[in-house]
Amino acid sequence: MGFEFGYSMANPNALVIWEAQFGDFANGAQVMIDQFLASSESKWHQMNGLVLLLPHGYEGQGPEHSSARLGRFLQLCAEENMIVVNITKSANFFHVLRRQLAWEFRKPLIVMSPKSLLRKKEVVSPMKDFTKGGFQEVLDDSYVDAKKVKRVVLCSGKVALDLQEKQAKDKRKDVAVVRLEQLYPYPEKQLEKVLKKYKDAEVIWVQEEPKNMGAYGFMLMHYGSIPCISRKASASPATGYYKVHVEEQERIVNEAFDV
Repeated sequence: MGFEFGYSMANPNALVIWEAQFGDFANGAQVMIDQFLASSESKWHQMNGLVLLLPHGYEGQGPEHSSARLGRFLQLCAEENMIVVNITKSANFFHVLRRQLAWEFRKPLIVMSPKSLLRKKEVVSPMKDFTKGGFQEVLDDSYVDAKKVKRVVLCSGKVALDLQEKQAKDKRKDVAVVRLEQLYPYPEKQLEKVLKKYKDAEVIWVQEEPKNMGAYGFMLMHYGSIPCISRKASASPATGYYKVHVEEQERIVNEAFDV
């Protein structure tokens, strides 16, 4: 990561990407992340556009292959020092990479990128979404009838696909699933615009991560008081037992629709 950081510094017009086989492998590069990536602009007024691709998603492969430590990256965010995204649409991924070089400035880009989404047809975008428009920080729910919605489920990343599967299976048009594709900088205006449609609905936060991890603490700071459905607080990012993982995931999804 240090090499790629230096290369990106020397060649700011190149799209330089450092990818971890699993997101938690970035733990070994924590010194680079803390000392250089998150703080170099504040300490030395040096911009850098390095992209980190960190597979992140609870897919039943155990604690060492589940978490890119989203919450840890969000704790490092301040003064618009870097971008943190958790993307669920292929066109959105294309546009966020294109944006890296289209900007007149450079910011590190941290991408939470679950491997299981590579196999899901729901993340595929039509060709027109690649050739028109741009990156969307917030994705609204096109399935529901806004007037009938009693609960808005805010979430980010892979869990949105699990929630949408449950929504379609049970034909639930009273629960809207709204995705934050970009977490930092926090898309306050974009989210407010979407939530205006559901002004009488309850708003909750749903995440796969344990309650003391993920983006819940970040949401409390930026959104304010909001109920959370998640795994229980844990010292480990995930269970090592696949059966327990499935039970936990099912509980999270079912509770999200328990209105």
